[in-house]
Amino acid sequence: MIPINQPWIGEEEKREVLSVLDESALTSAAKDGGKRVQALERLLKDYLKVQNVVSVNSGTAALYSALLALGIGQGDEVLLPSFTFVATANSVVAAGAKPVFVDINREDYTIDIADLKTKITKKSKAIIPVHLYGHPADMDEISEIAYAHSLDIIEDACQSLGSLYRNAQTGTLGKLGCFSFYASKVLTAGEGGAVATNDDNLANKIKMIRNHGMVEGYDTRVLGLNLRLPELSAALAKAQMDKLQKLLDLRRRNANVLTGLLLPLAEERRINIPHETAKKRFNWYLYTVTFQKDYLREKVRRALASDKIGATVYYNPPVHKTPYYQTITSTKGLPNTDWASEHVLSLPVHSFMGAEDLERIATSIEKAI
Repeated sequence: MIPINQPWIGEEEKREVLSVLDESALTSAAKDGGKRVQALERLLKDYLKVQNVVSVNSGTAALYSALLALGIGQGDEVLLPSFTFVATANSVVAAGAKPVFVDINREDYTIDIADLKTKITKKSKAIIPVHLYGHPADMDEISEIAYAHSLDIIEDACQSLGSLYRNAQTGTLGKLGCFSFYASKVLTAGEGGAVATNDDNLANKIKMIRNHGMVEGYDTRVLGLNLRLPELSAALAKAQMDKLQKLLDLRRRNANVLTGLLLPLAEERRINIPHETAKKRFNWYLYTVTFQKDYLREKVRRALASDKIGATVYYNPPVHKTPYYQTITSTKGLPNTDWASEHVLSLPVHSFMGAEDLERIATSIEKAI
């Protein structure tokens, strides 16, 4: 079986975790966290080239704490794509604000700039562009819109650690950037996340939010929850940081090989394959293709499953068509989102794959088509 993603856990990670167990220092309620949390945050700060990184226990917690830190809540609207994992929207609802769903473009499945402009109202407070599949959103245009309307930008970079926009790391281009270290991500802590920001005040506020609003003892100063990253998880991610570039390089190698194998089908216009641009460099978290006919997507997906290849549809249904969000919103007119949900298929290109695995995927697709 070739899974859609597979974490690379080696001896370094095992040693780091065992050292935590040996010290019995499983977590810390200190304002700055335990020593592994602090070490991970320093490594991420240096890698991302930002002033602050605050770790939390999930990408969802990162998004939620970012919204709380900006004071976004009841009566506010937050603009975001519906074509994303539901956590993006759930975080907005949990903060008390209203998610306003924006369509995507068909080139890289990120937020559509033209539709974004039409959705801004007097209640709009922030934009959450999602760098879906590791594809950077159009941050120049989004930043211009945000500046013109005095909106904050919270980047959902949960899938894009290592992706670049104009040679800058995604997650460092807005007021706040949110990352996930879930088991399937390029870098994993099992569960975990982080918020990056160049604003010292926001970083300090998020440190309080992740720890029940406390600073010294039981002195809750702002609304917060237990969103702390345990030392065990931080130890795992800290070890992963040492091989992050290797993980990214292997994914890029695999993506390039798969592109070469699928190019004849793309030239025949039977499949659309992902491509980078001068401004956008992917981390290749997922290699996502589309088919002109939705029935062909399902035929290929079934064939790949039969050949024990874990190709997956991300995301169908899109958020606005899930049962819960249909009860709280009345979103219509997202044609590209609807189209993508019926035509995309993500293929594995993770670090454990070799040339034979990639050839197996391409052959299975070609036979099915």
